[in-house]
Order: sequence, then structure tokens, then C-alpha cells
Amino acid sequence: MPSPLGALPLYLRTTCRVLRRDSVSLRGAFRPLEPRVVFVLGSPRSGTTFLARAIGSLPGFVDLGEVGPLKAAIPDLTGCDQQLAAARIRRIVGCVVRLGLAGGLRPVEQTPETSFIIPAVREAFPEASFVHIIRDGRDVVCSLLERGWLSAGRPGGDDVGRRYGTEARFWVEPERREEFSAVSDARRAAWAWRRYVEAARSGAAQAAEVRYEALVDAPAAVAAQLSDVLSLPQPVVEGALATARPDSIGRHERELSPGELRDVQVESGHLLASLGYA
Repeated sequence: MPSPLGALPLYLRTTCRVLRRDSVSLRGAFRPLEPRVVFVLGSPRSGTTFLARAIGSLPGFVDLGEVGPLKAAIPDLTGCDQQLAAARIRRIVGCVVRLGLAGGLRPVEQTPETSFIIPAVREAFPEASFVHIIRDGRDVVCSLLERGWLSAGRPGGDDVGRRYGTEARFWVEPERREEFSAVSDARRAAWAWRRYVEAARSGAAQAAEVRYEALVDAPAAVAAQLSDVLSLPQPVVEGALATARPDSIGRHERELSPGELRDVQVESGHLLASLGYA
């Protein structure tokens, strides 16, 4: 867990990103934190960034991006007393909103790891809304392999200093931690997708569930669903969703080898099938 001073660079990076939003103004430093925070949940590379930016661009909203101090704290928060975790979440988000001059706007938070601390988030923000975006896990595997975050021999680390590579993350089942490092890159990526999706679906039963594929094929239907959650007219929401990329759909058919597809099925085939992707 980073010390307050150790977390300072994370606050600065997150705050600088928020300050670049057109919606913020100096008046936001004096307005109270809007309690109806929107948390966008989902596996990394599922479209969380796109969806959070789209929602954050709507009138009265602001996209905080991935809140670095929260992302850094989540592994510790998963084993923390829920009330203490909630207090820390509220403090972190409130501080970013205040420093980012975003008071009075509905914050949109998009850290994928938030999927693992939903009960504490609900306690921190009882009026929060949750939107869970799901993308075909096989296409997510393609994107994760391209990034290399979970791949053998990948140097470097992420934006909060956690190393890339095959090391087991906090979300790996304790009894399978050694296995995680030994499997193929494709299976490890499928493992990540499965764990994030399962966590979000079990923790956010009342979340609005959006398919990435529907953003491309049926944006009006998605906009109608989100307009209720966001209390905005459907046409306004639909306009913000217009730039979803169709070329991100079906990547696995072009990019995964038969062996990689077998590994994906072994690790996450049951979830793919239950979601209608297999």
C-alpha cells in the first residue's frame, strides 16, 4: 500500500488528466462531490475506456479516467474491512474530484479492478450507478496478447508501478497461483478476462450490462438502456456512442492460432458459452 507521499504522483497524474476535460471549471473547486458516481466495470481491453469517455463527455458528467491512487489501493482493499475500504474509496475519489475542479459533475470512474471491490464501492457511494461492459473474451485475449501485459518476458510495469509479465496478480485464485505463471500467454489472458467478468457480474447484480458488440451493431438500443441509468435523453447518449470501432469485433478469427483458441476454451469456455460467445 503506497504511503500518502508515495501516492502523490498518482494523484498528480490523475488530476492533470481530469483538468484537461472541457467540462471542468474553477467553480468545481467549491462545489460538493456529486454522489451519483458512475463506475464503468469490465475486463481490461473490453471497451471500458471508450465507454467511460463517452459517458464522461455527456452534459453534467466528467470522466476521471482510471484513478491511479484507487487502482494502486485495490489489492489491499480486497482484504480490508468493508467500512474502512469504503471510507478510503470515498476519500480518494473525493480528493481527485476536488483537485480536478470537477465538483458538481457526475464523476465517471473506469478502473477495471474496481470489479473486485464492488460491495465497498456501494457502501462508499450508495447512489452510484454501475455499467458493466462485456466483450467477447476471445477478442479480449487478442488485445491483451498485443499489449503483452501478461506475457512471458514482458519488461516494465503499468501506470501504478506493478510489473508486467507472468506473476500472479491479486485476482488469481490462491490455490492456482503457481499454475498461472506456467500456462501459455493466451490462457493467462483468458484467465484475466474470466476473473474480471465473473467478479463484476457477481458483485454488481443491478449493474447495466452492455455488450461491446452492441455498441457497434445496435447503438440505439444501448443508448436507450443507458439513458435510464444516466437520466439523459436517448439521442444525447446515442450521439456519444457513435465512434465504437467495428474492426475490434471478431479479431480472434484472424489472429488466434488453433492452439491459442484451445487454451482460451480450456480456461474460459464455460463463461464464453454462458454469454453466447462460443
